[in-house]
Amino acid sequence: MIVLGVDPGSHITGYGVVEKVDGGLACLGWGHITSPKHTPFYSRIHKIFSSMVDIMNRYRPEELAIEDIFYAKNVKSSLKLGHARGAVLIAAVHCGVKIYEYSALEIKKAVVGYGRASKDQVRSMVKVILSLEKDLGWDSSDALAAAVCHLNWQRYEQGSRR
Repeated sequence: MIVLGVDPGSHITGYGVVEKVDGGLACLGWGHITSPKHTPFYSRIHKIFSSMVDIMNRYRPEELAIEDIFYAKNVKSSLKLGHARGAVLIAAVHCGVKIYEYSALEIKKAVVGYGRASKDQVRSMVKVILSLEKDLGWDSSDALAAAVCHLNWQRYEQGSRR
């Protein structure tokens, strides 16, 4: 099974693609979507949508794992994040990819074993779990963590049905 993990943001949207292979996990790719600083907001959102469609067409994920909405202190930032999430979700629906949402706490717990883990701890564990040598950006490691979380949940749910 191939899962696309996404860490949405209006300035940087991270993505990571993970495949479940013979009981283990393999990273197929990762990266981020950005726009120049002075790009109009609506153009950034469109770029997120079109880039996500391209990524989904390239990797053909069956499922998408994305961080669920959280409450932020800054309303304007929350709205922009919501728009970025919306662009990703619409791209997934457009490409026929099933969507699964996880809280930040669930993702950290699935990857690190502790729901209040730091970003650095998450990035370190993602590298270990996926046997990655290269350094990851924060957004890409968070996206890969979402994919790993989803595959861990899928394994747990499938195991409990037997």
